[in-house]
Amino acid sequence: MLIPSIDLMGGKIVQLVQGSRKALEFDNFQEWVDRFAKYPLVQLIDLDAATGRGDNRDLVRDLSRQLPCQVGGGIRSINAARAALDSGARRVIFGSALISNGAIDQAFASEAAIQIGPEKLVFAADCRGGHVAIKGWRETTGIAALEMMHALEPFCSAYLYTHIDTEGLLQGIPLDVVRTLRGGTSRQLIAAGGIRSKEEVAELDAMGVDTVVGMAIYQGLLQA
Repeated sequence: MLIPSIDLMGGKIVQLVQGSRKALEFDNFQEWVDRFAKYPLVQLIDLDAATGRGDNRDLVRDLSRQLPCQVGGGIRSINAARAALDSGARRVIFGSALISNGAIDQAFASEAAIQIGPEKLVFAADCRGGHVAIKGWRETTGIAALEMMHALEPFCSAYLYTHIDTEGLLQGIPLDVVRTLRGGTSRQLIAAGGIRSKEEVAELDAMGVDTVVGMAIYQGLLQA
């Protein structure tokens, strides 16, 4: 399954390179809503909320009511997750909230599963240099993605793995890394980070891995 990505910053749709440098910017929201409406799932990320520089709450609410979205970016509490679901999100993505003082916070993950339900939870294992990065990817931990997945397996329905090293570069994602992660979890695995072609999407699909694609769609390399 291909999952289009909508990343929000400053009230606009953007595409960043490796989570830092802005490469593209759009404000023609309705055009993208119309193009993405045929997909069973769209990923919607509030980058300002993720980095603690404000939020795009009204836009998130509006888009998640128009499209079937899994929503992330700055969701660091159970109450915030509930609010996103109440606003129309199908699922919510936890990332930074799963790490506390440099360690995997199983207690938080367990409580979120009890309060919200694992079927509505996606856990992000976004990695730079092989280690999970948090707080808008500005802080890198000593935790490996596979370690995180093994620890949190009972508490979510899906993992989102972003290979930050290739994010936005359109150079492809390392399939060997994704293959290893696929073998490490029974949950849905969603991969992102530089995916650029239908062939790559098909290869990942053959592994049983779904794909989040942003830059390749917005640059017209993959038709949405």
